[in-house]
Amino acid sequence: MTQAIEYQGQCFCGAVRLTVTGEPQAMGYCHCESCRHWSAGPVNAFTLWKPEAVRIDQGHEHLSRYNQTPQSTRCWCSLCGGHVLTEHPVMGLTDVYAAIIPALDFQPSVHVHYQETVLRMDDGVTKMRDLPSEMGGSGEIILL
Repeated sequence: MTQAIEYQGQCFCGAVRLTVTGEPQAMGYCHCESCRHWSAGPVNAFTLWKPEAVRIDQGHEHLSRYNQTPQSTRCWCSLCGGHVLTEHPVMGLTDVYAAIIPALDFQPSVHVHYQETVLRMDDGVTKMRDLPSEMGGSGEIILL
């Protein structure tokens, strides 16, 4: 039997540690105002996993949560403020920020919410107006 690959990640101070198992369902960049504001950057690099593929190994007691909308629960370390993940229960996925999984070979396949971008990226990767239709979006691909 082949064992699924595991990747370890942690918050900024290392108090919260996690493991993701297997391969992400998707990897890409989000340009929405909410993610930009949350990440304090012009774009957010995401990796989407099935919730059962994400395990908090250490520091669960330091994981704080905030629900701005029913579509997302943002989680961070209460000690250092380092962002860890966002749960998307409506989509049945968990976004573990690409930056906290250093061993994962980040291969983005999509830009979502690109109509809100403040940083145009000429990288040959598909740019979507909002989200793929299977995730509740229009599925519209745009070129800017």
